[in-house]
Amino acid sequence: MNSLRLAFGFMTILPVAPKDTPMQLASARAYFPIVGLVLGLILMGIDMLLRPVLPALLLSVVLIAVIVALTRALHIDGFMDTCDALLGGFTRERRLEIFKDSHVGAFAVVGVLVLLLIKVTALASLLGPTRSLILVLFPCLARWAILLSMDLFPYVRSQGLGTAFQSGRRAWQLSLGLITALAASFLLVGVMGIVLLALASVVAWALGRWASSLLGGVTGDIYGAINEVSEAAVLVMAVILIASSPLALKSPLAALV
Repeated sequence: MNSLRLAFGFMTILPVAPKDTPMQLASARAYFPIVGLVLGLILMGIDMLLRPVLPALLLSVVLIAVIVALTRALHIDGFMDTCDALLGGFTRERRLEIFKDSHVGAFAVVGVLVLLLIKVTALASLLGPTRSLILVLFPCLARWAILLSMDLFPYVRSQGLGTAFQSGRRAWQLSLGLITALAASFLLVGVMGIVLLALASVVAWALGRWASSLLGGVTGDIYGAINEVSEAAVLVMAVILIASSPLALKSPLAALV
């Protein structure tokens, strides 16, 4: 239970982290997809409350702002640093140096603007009962992507926040995260949920592989970037699937929302 609370305490502003407890973050990472589900449920609740009074585009902006606030902009910050470092650096040493630089560069500004525009417009395009289910699912799959990348790629620094997730790493942590993400995907959006889960996994592998080819491993900021790109990719794919076949995302829970 402490590990679950640590996961919420690390990834959100929710005041649930246990006090005076060693930061066993390696075991906490197993619950990242559950944290995503709770964030998604919060978004769904806000969406249902405000949908009658706000137009779709404005409501989508509100929802993206809410998830950024709930996560202390932790992942957005990592995404911006990743844009500057991987796109703006020309050597491994320079890229790692940029990660530590507190200044924001042009790649970060342009990258985050494009990212937020994609998320907002994708959310605004999601209509009907499936919208609520995707709102619950997409934060879960993005945090599964973080967990997967932690197992696939080495952490590039000998010290850093990400090292806490590598010490005490066990196979059951990845297994529990996968079971959570897989169950949520199928129950919420049926067979096509597996497509969305696979997409988030591919994003985790592709970004992690690219970063590793440039740095020799990944950093905590890369984890944040994987989360953000996975969220955007899942939202866009959901829009495509719904547009191509309105029944494609039919699920056992569709009748409840």
